[in-house]
Amino acid sequence: MDKIDASPESARDRLLTAAAALFYNDGINATGTDAIIRRAGVARQSLYNNFGTKAGLVAAYLTARHQEWLALYQARLAGAVTPQDRVLAVFDAYQDHAEQDYERGFRGCGLLNAAAELGADHPGRAAVRRHKEQVESLIRDPLAELTGADRAAELARHLAFLLEGAITRAGLERRGDCVVQARAMAAAMIGALA
Repeated sequence: MDKIDASPESARDRLLTAAAALFYNDGINATGTDAIIRRAGVARQSLYNNFGTKAGLVAAYLTARHQEWLALYQARLAGAVTPQDRVLAVFDAYQDHAEQDYERGFRGCGLLNAAAELGADHPGRAAVRRHKEQVESLIRDPLAELTGADRAAELARHLAFLLEGAITRAGLERRGDCVVQARAMAAAMIGALA
């Protein structure tokens, strides 16, 4: 996604911003380094000096997407009071992600989109898996305060699957309200614990 900033960006930041938009819009495999360099408006050597290879740029992109989502979650978490609020903050952060201004509209989770393009043994897939495991733990930990650890782990897995399905459908349908609906289902499931 594009970021608008009045301050001049470094070549590294410009490359990462350009790659993020192109990777999300067109896919990683369909995006060549020439297109990234052209969009960033930097010299070819800047890509190699900052990232080494396209694979290095992909890794930086995946890290940036993860950090971007964590920032959305932290903003939502700031207003969460109860364990239920903390679980629902995960859904709210995904909703915020879906509602951002994308050049060609929301296409689903950028991390899952990337993982679908990467080979089974590609390190980027492991990075995406770590992200998804962290999201599940952010659901599980507050649930453990409401129920036992075993039940919390099982319910967190269910809610993570619900969330992933919702974000996938939101990307396919280009409608963020799929996540809103999943949040309502999650709230009902958590409410049934009481």
